[in-house]
Amino acid sequence: MRLITTHINADFDGLASMIAATKLYPDAVLSFPGSQERNVRDFITQNLIYTYDFLKVKDIDLKKISTLILVDTRSSKRIGRFSECLTNPDLEIHLYDHHLQNSGDLQGKVEVVGNFGSTVTLLINILKEKNIQLSEEEATILALGIYEDTGSLTHLTTTPEDLIAAAWLVQQGAKLDQVAQFITHELTSIQITILHELMKTAKQYMIQDIPIVVVTHSLTEYVDEFALIVRRFMVMENLNVLFALISMGGRIYLIARSRIADVNVGTIARDLGGGGHPTAASATIRDITLIEAQEKLIRTLHRHIHPQPIAREMMSRPVITVAPEMSIEAVKETLTRYNITAAPVCKNGTASSKTTPSILGIITLRIVEKATHHNLSSRPVSDYMSSEVETLPLTATLADIQELIIENRQRIIPIVENQEIVGIITRTDLLNRLVNDPAHLPKNLLHESDHPSLERTRNLNSLIVDNLDKKMILLLQTIGEVASKNNFNAFAVGGFVRDLLLKKPNFDLDIVIEGDGIVFAKALAGHLGGRYRTHERFKTAVVLMIDGFKIDIATARLEYYEYPAAMPTVELSSIKLDLSRRDFTINAMAIQLNPDHFGTLIDFFNSQNDLKKKAVKVLHNLSFVEDPSRIFRAIRFEKRMDFQISPHTKRLINNAVTMQLFGKGDDPRFLSELKIILSEENPLPALQRMAEFKLFQFLWSNLRPHYKVDRRYGHTLTQAQLAISWHRLLYLDEPCRNWMVYLLAIMSRSGPGILIAFCDRFKETAKNTDFLVEQKNLCDMAIHVLRRDSELKNSEIVACFENIQLEGLLYMMAIARKNHVKKSISLYVTTLRELTPLLTGKELVAMGYAPGPQFKEILSLLKNMKLDGKVDTVEDEILFVKEKFPM
Repeated sequence: MRLITTHINADFDGLASMIAATKLYPDAVLSFPGSQERNVRDFITQNLIYTYDFLKVKDIDLKKISTLILVDTRSSKRIGRFSECLTNPDLEIHLYDHHLQNSGDLQGKVEVVGNFGSTVTLLINILKEKNIQLSEEEATILALGIYEDTGSLTHLTTTPEDLIAAAWLVQQGAKLDQVAQFITHELTSIQITILHELMKTAKQYMIQDIPIVVVTHSLTEYVDEFALIVRRFMVMENLNVLFALISMGGRIYLIARSRIADVNVGTIARDLGGGGHPTAASATIRDITLIEAQEKLIRTLHRHIHPQPIAREMMSRPVITVAPEMSIEAVKETLTRYNITAAPVCKNGTASSKTTPSILGIITLRIVEKATHHNLSSRPVSDYMSSEVETLPLTATLADIQELIIENRQRIIPIVENQEIVGIITRTDLLNRLVNDPAHLPKNLLHESDHPSLERTRNLNSLIVDNLDKKMILLLQTIGEVASKNNFNAFAVGGFVRDLLLKKPNFDLDIVIEGDGIVFAKALAGHLGGRYRTHERFKTAVVLMIDGFKIDIATARLEYYEYPAAMPTVELSSIKLDLSRRDFTINAMAIQLNPDHFGTLIDFFNSQNDLKKKAVKVLHNLSFVEDPSRIFRAIRFEKRMDFQISPHTKRLINNAVTMQLFGKGDDPRFLSELKIILSEENPLPALQRMAEFKLFQFLWSNLRPHYKVDRRYGHTLTQAQLAISWHRLLYLDEPCRNWMVYLLAIMSRSGPGILIAFCDRFKETAKNTDFLVEQKNLCDMAIHVLRRDSELKNSEIVACFENIQLEGLLYMMAIARKNHVKKSISLYVTTLRELTPLLTGKELVAMGYAPGPQFKEILSLLKNMKLDGKVDTVEDEILFVKEKFPM
């Protein structure tokens, strides 16, 4: 593994240098050794969270690091736990830095060091030498590195090379307005003087084994932006907790900052008459001296800083477990007997077993009751348990517990010691702790971790402005305004939101309305001057704008299924319940469009993390039982977006296949999903994945070869893809239903009866069924003729093909094995089918021929003569007609 990293408390030069290094080491992974400066974290959250995959240190096997690429530092003391990999055998170290060398600095196999104002500058020189170009986003990130480290090119350390590098970045498209938004403001000379005075008064206290630094200072006049001085001091000294007491203008001001969960500075500031957040707070203290204020602060610190609660204190015991082979009905009885809502599923272990259990998953009462509703009481619990389970040791911290329960949405946490479950921590246990001790707020409110946590709500206005055109933005605003006027809440949902976060274009706009979607659709159509269509059963509508753009409108709804694979029953609901019925977490986000909350992202299910991890994951364990067609969608998203179906979701797919849920109904949704897959630019990986999951048996049970993508079958599909690509490159502006080409190719070794049975089973329209069968029959006959005679005249080729449509022609191209057959098809598509006689019926009348059935015979013969090269000019055709049909 090759790893790119920088120093702890990474600044923009560190971040930008890491991004620049990825252009030189495209196969390397990115990871910060620790926290970053606040403005860097903000920038990552707003701009990079889906663009770059920054791994956490805990997710990296340090022993597997073969190449360590360090940027903006050479000190082993500044790379946190990554220093542990320095003893790896055969480790290569590559260093890129602009700092002066210090004793104890690392030595590398590759060392690029330059006397520049930033490390980014020396990396840009390498990129320019290698003629490596940057995107606008990359150029902006690198510009942030140069501008911050050189004080916007004003520091004495700034070199001519820094200015040249910055100019090159502007040429590459760097957005300097974003640079100005995020670069650190520099201290004035007065602020620098104060900073030095603070450093002299700094005193460290150890409270509950936590180092707390307190600084004091007195000034005769008020100094603005004192928080900036405190922040700079905290960064320079690499402090986790800092309290500054400043006497200015007859008052004492407290400025408090914390990076750790154990110290909630907001609570401490409130006790002193102020307030703020767990990580940043302030207070104004009156009527006491600076010394008295310091003493009061120390007393307050002792009162509010507690030892971190650990798992041993919070867990419940004994642990009630169930075995994987137990039926859903038996598990329900166990949960009811012990009055619990969830239990670990353990191999070799039950509630009464003395054998050390191996944890396989977690089952909840909600899933059990839903499975019972679907008449699955006899199925083993292992079919529907959540298999992605993490455990914690007895020494786990509150932050560890919160991360699993709040951020990972794990209902219960098994506590393990010596491979034995010794206790369970539930959501209720955590809630009780937080309620009884308000100082311990949820982790993502207490401190910033190495990577910014993804909030359930955040504003995406900047992302909307940067990635959508003005017309789309105005349309979204209009939708929100119309909704507010009608007392509705409007949300953009699904793939539109997902692709916006991924910065990918998506013009399929799906809107969900809290209220009556049909009433809203009528109002919106009236406002836009468009038309609308409604579907009363599902409470949905489509608004068609004047320019043809389509907006899908749905009422926020709750769906439930009467039996496995049934069509859903719909009831009115809220946006949260509407999102909870979605197929996958990555599609379960919404953006509110009402003017007061325009651009607010809503994420109830930690969907952003799954999007960042590129994981396709279902929202609940019975998802494929209720709608097996979601399996096809999972495969389509995985292959289209280069994501991975999560291990737990993969297990649920295999369960659905084992239960043969597909065989319980002739669901048209299966064919609808297959059509979408076969319409992809390259459907072959998805078809291969379907074969891996053994899905073909449910689509075409009579097809030969039996269910498998064998060598010949795979070759035919590859040829179909090549035929479609060939036609696309002809730029004929001729629409083609690609799914029909692939379906005919799949059915190429089967008779028309199997094709008809397939279409009938999935309720394909009679028009499409007749078309497919007709094309297959015509193509098979034409191929037979062409294989038998390789010397056909052009007119004979046209006679074979003239009733075959484009989909059939490309299907023939796919199944043709002989070159002369392919050449005939190519010649027909590109040339022969467009050839017509120069003479028309009008000219024949002028020549004295009477209109009638003879015209068809004359023109048909003329066409054949022209196809076979026997006539060329108008004169040739006139002469032929006069000789062949004398008057």
